[in-house]
Amino acid sequence: MTGISTLGVGSGLGLSTILDKLTAAEKQSLAPISKQQSAATAKLSAYGTLKTAIQTFQTANSKLNDAALYTATTTTSSSTAFSADTNGNALPGKYTISVQHLAQSQTLTSAAQTDIKAAIGSDAASRTMKFVTADGKEKSITLSKDQTSLSSIRDTINKSNVGVTASLIKVSATEYRLSLSSTASGTANAVKSLSVTGDDTLHGFISFDAADTTNSGMTQSVAAQNASLTVNNVAIESSSNTITDAVEGITLRLNDETTGNQTLTVSSDTNKAKTAITEWVNAYNSLQDTMAGLTKYTAVDAGKDPDSKNGALLGDGTLRNIQVQMKSILANTSGSNVYKTLSQAGITTDPTDGKLKLDANKLTSSLQVKPDAVRDMFTGDGKKTGVSTVLNTTFTAFLSSKGVLQGATDTISKKLNTLTEQYNTASKRIDDTIARYKKQFTNLDKMVSVLNNTSNYLTEQFSTTSKNNK
Repeated sequence: MTGISTLGVGSGLGLSTILDKLTAAEKQSLAPISKQQSAATAKLSAYGTLKTAIQTFQTANSKLNDAALYTATTTTSSSTAFSADTNGNALPGKYTISVQHLAQSQTLTSAAQTDIKAAIGSDAASRTMKFVTADGKEKSITLSKDQTSLSSIRDTINKSNVGVTASLIKVSATEYRLSLSSTASGTANAVKSLSVTGDDTLHGFISFDAADTTNSGMTQSVAAQNASLTVNNVAIESSSNTITDAVEGITLRLNDETTGNQTLTVSSDTNKAKTAITEWVNAYNSLQDTMAGLTKYTAVDAGKDPDSKNGALLGDGTLRNIQVQMKSILANTSGSNVYKTLSQAGITTDPTDGKLKLDANKLTSSLQVKPDAVRDMFTGDGKKTGVSTVLNTTFTAFLSSKGVLQGATDTISKKLNTLTEQYNTASKRIDDTIARYKKQFTNLDKMVSVLNNTSNYLTEQFSTTSKNNK
């Protein structure tokens, strides 16, 4: 409450100053509550910081749960005619590859028309266009009498998902042709027949029969074709230029025909695992830095507030519990019979600050010589063993809606709500007390003012009487 500027004017007493001092004295009772509120707010914020740091580490940790990471391979092609991708099942080695033909889609072309908006069909109310592919699949489209122009047929086909893409080709200054291409390449996806029922005129223009091309309205300008290649002299045929099942763990992508045999080399790639493990170590150390900051203790001079320099979670049981579990997991949960500790693969713990140290050369050697052992050390059985597996399970529990972090956050939030209620109650009591003082001081001011006025009047009267008597 601010000073009352008019209080004391009538009496000449320093009532406004007195009231301000009384207000300041009363508000001293709010200081302990405010201090508790600040501490609780800092702790609530600290739990949020801790949660974010754990989530960041968990992101890096989850990458190590991918078993294929440790047996990753890379490919090198001796020709630009093909490329390849691999997964964890690909075995290092060399493959001789020859591409004779690429897969291609069938294209049908209509007769020329001079107006792309002019109706081609009859006046029938509707007609049905039916596509039958070489593998026996059938799909139909219904066209109204207003949908028989080149542009309308094109738009309707493209919206109907019938496995065919339509476009218009301008072949001269005044002529256009309708072009239909199979969406998927390969002979099985080619259109075997295209017919129109309910409109003989449109049927004559757009029909196609692979068995009777002479009487077809459309001509086949590009024939469907399967990809043809050999891998280690084994003949392979595919409807697609992306081949996923020819060699285990390898996806071949054909770009062109080759001249003779070419070589695809598959070799081990330790860089992916090494990078992921390095990021994991860095993320773990960053988490340790965050925890160290939240539990920091700084000695202060006597009489000063120690909370101003200490970490908000100094001595906090929740954070301490997390630290203890992390240390235990790193030391005891290896899922490998070969590498029973992280140190065997080049990862050690600094006893002074709890951070991890990475021997890059030792880790690289381990990944090259015993990649399965490194994998098992981190992933284990994927359930109860393995450093990254157990860390993921433990941190998921920490971060869950019923985990220790949420429980600690809820407790602090409730405490803050209680402190807010206490502060508001105390503040109202102080306001009421000061309002009462103000009222009493105002009455005193008025009374003293009246007395002063009476005193002044009587003094003046006595003075006048004395002068008259003289």
